[in-house]
Amino acid sequence: MRLVFMGTPDFAVATLKALEQAGHEIACVYSQPPRPAGRGMAERPSPVHAHATARGLEVRTPLSLKDPAEQARFAGLGADAAVVVAYGLLLPRPILDAPRLGCFNVHASLLPRWRGAAPIQRAIMAGDAETGVSIMRMEEGLDTGPVCKLGRVAITPHATAQSLHDALADLGARLMVETLAQARVECAPQPAEGVTYARKIDKAEARIDFTMSAETVRNHIHGLSPFPGAWFMRDGIRIKALLCEVTDGAGPPGSFLDDRLEIACGSGAIRLLRLQREGKGAMTAEEFLRGWPVTKGAEAR
Repeated sequence: MRLVFMGTPDFAVATLKALEQAGHEIACVYSQPPRPAGRGMAERPSPVHAHATARGLEVRTPLSLKDPAEQARFAGLGADAAVVVAYGLLLPRPILDAPRLGCFNVHASLLPRWRGAAPIQRAIMAGDAETGVSIMRMEEGLDTGPVCKLGRVAITPHATAQSLHDALADLGARLMVETLAQARVECAPQPAEGVTYARKIDKAEARIDFTMSAETVRNHIHGLSPFPGAWFMRDGIRIKALLCEVTDGAGPPGSFLDDRLEIACGSGAIRLLRLQREGKGAMTAEEFLRGWPVTKGAEAR
């Protein structure tokens, strides 16, 4: 097929690569404009933009798709379909209607659960047993379109937002290729019940509340790992917790139960396995303790 690809973050690159490898013609790539990044705040293209440029593909980075002239440019590409993966702009009706077969989206949840901006993080934070990828034919509503293909992934006790991101990116790429290979793409309306919304992650919600149960604290830590990173304070220093496990320890919430990073919660306890001190890189618990030992009874606030 002749396709337009629309995506921005690293999550979308896997699908773009898979479409190329499947032999589809990528007529054009749309992505968010380059943004200032790094210490020098130089403008940096998105991961999708960088990959497309390296492959010699045309890249367009409009600030909006509401302009009729921009919509006419899109329609002029004569695409069979558009593939959309975490693009970051709403698609108005003229864009949705332009491709012959419509616009198809890779969404990282089991729709209608977790429509919206942060489905991977919210699924972990909510303690869901599984999540997955939905291939959806797009409508004007927020992730409301009919689902054409579904793939499931279990959320294990050690799953983090990063590990789940990587697994779902690969699964979404495979399912999109399979969807477009069908002689006729059939999609079913989403159920009316079970709708939830994955609101964007706010850095203000990243601080760990050790009065919650150990399972809730673990889900909070893993859902925000590695970014923005759930954190606590010790001796005036902010420490991000990136990986942990639940234990059966007990004590005042927030207190260290031993010298190996076991911390009491409202019920049960967690043991930190990977951490990051403010201004330092991520490290294992053993590496952390070599530079900054803890004592039983100390507090994490």
